Amino acid sequence: MKVAITGATGLIGSALTRSLRAAGHEVVVLSRRPAVVDGLATVPWNPATSEVPAIARDGVDALVNLAGASIASGRWDDSHRGEILDSRLTTTRRLVAAMGEGGAATLVSGSAVGYYGPGEDPVDETDRPGDDFLAEVCVRWEAEAGKGAGRGRVVLLRTGVVLSSDGGALPRLVRVTRLGAGGPLGGGRQWQSWIHIADEVGLIEHALANTSVSGPVDAAAPNAVRQLEMAQALGRVLHRPASLPTPAFAVRLLMGRAAEIALTGQHVVPAVALRSGYVFRFSHVLPALADLLTPAPVEPPAEAPDATTPQPRAA
Repeated sequence: MKVAITGATGLIGSALTRSLRAAGHEVVVLSRRPAVVDGLATVPWNPATSEVPAIARDGVDALVNLAGASIASGRWDDSHRGEILDSRLTTTRRLVAAMGEGGAATLVSGSAVGYYGPGEDPVDETDRPGDDFLAEVCVRWEAEAGKGAGRGRVVLLRTGVVLSSDGGALPRLVRVTRLGAGGPLGGGRQWQSWIHIADEVGLIEHALANTSVSGPVDAAAPNAVRQLEMAQALGRVLHRPASLPTPAFAVRLLMGRAAEIALTGQHVVPAVALRSGYVFRFSHVLPALADLLTPAPVEPPAEAPDATTPQPRAA
């Protein structure tokens, strides 16, 4: 399979690139800036000014769209909010135009569990969207990708909080937990729908390989947790206390309107993934965190042969 990936230099894109290449697939990595991903030089592409490059269009079996301005960084002023939305819509519009007619027959396009808006009740792919800013971004992003359904198969990947030791939210949480300040945020009752990076990559590959999978797919582990439970599990793995709370006003003071990411959440159930036969490697948060944060055992050095022991003669 030949797959072109936007956002390939990011956390998910780089892990996906490594996994696809290890499985023998051909990968084209697209990026605005020069970089090297798993030994591959990126193909320069600015979707604001040009169509998808021919190398990522002609003869490509699938497109994976992971590009977009960061939601977690910045304070969500009007300029940043516009960048968050426009960067997703512009890139997706270009990729849809490259589908079919000798181009990709499949588009796996990013979205997020923020589609559902903050809430307490369990939700899955059949539920309606929320009405906050993140939900609006996801709705419009998915609508743009959905225009490709007439050209091929479109999968809308609604991703939760990705747990990885290589980036994203987890390394920041680890730092504050090791300092003894990793307790609940704003009370800790909000749900966190999370996914281990191995399952995020695995689910994308599952969507690429299974033509029966289309439309919205929740990329979240089957067992969402309260934010307090996440903090406690992290403290347990790191052997540090995780009981010092951070009040909501302090989070808002630091993050502005972007604090809603930390202070609200969704209880997402990955119904489509489970129904389509995907088996999660990590369904519970404690084993997931232990896998990412427990150092691998160091193999003892091989003992040198005793000089007094006769050694076999070379043939």
